[in-house]
Amino acid sequence: MKNIALSLILIVFLSSCKSKSSIITSKTEAEKRGIYSLPQSKKVIAKNDRTTKPSVPKSTKKSKLNEKNEDDFVVSDDDTSYLVKQLINTAAANLGANYKSGGTTPEGYDCSGLMYATFKKFDIVLPRSSVDMAKIGEKISTDAIKKGDLIFFKTNGRNVINHVGMVVEINDDEIKFIHSSTQKGVIISSTKEPYYEKSFTQVNRIL
Repeated sequence: MKNIALSLILIVFLSSCKSKSSIITSKTEAEKRGIYSLPQSKKVIAKNDRTTKPSVPKSTKKSKLNEKNEDDFVVSDDDTSYLVKQLINTAAANLGANYKSGGTTPEGYDCSGLMYATFKKFDIVLPRSSVDMAKIGEKISTDAIKKGDLIFFKTNGRNVINHVGMVVEINDDEIKFIHSSTQKGVIISSTKEPYYEKSFTQVNRIL
């Protein structure tokens, strides 16, 4: 009886000590938190055109990709534009993928490779490096950040941008972003983590 009581106390203690980290490393966890939703099943192509795949309209600053297509993802309904929802869900589909220097495929991504591949799916071609990505779009103040913005860091101890992610959530003064980290691959991290809080540099709006 004494051993059972000690075991129960130990279980309660360990449960209370579990980390509540904001890092998200899997699609399952992202789905639970409402950041990612599983893709919808493929729609049936018209009988008179079974070989032609519907094209994704090219996006511009004025076009928000309101035309749905068979590759669409379904995400929760909020005030974020349809295209931004698509971009976030497309990037989140790669949660758990490995880091690979120069990588732009699910076999492995580097940080800019993940952004490059995600935006390219919607015919938006970004520069290939994080430092060049930081030169395009509009630089945004921290109080105007929105989902879908690119967030940049200087993590190499030098005064040069070398890391990029995409904003997926904003909670007061905390920004959550998806990126490919050298240690854990594609994950969702937070600017509340000391490493990223210290190295945070700027946010750019591409859309």
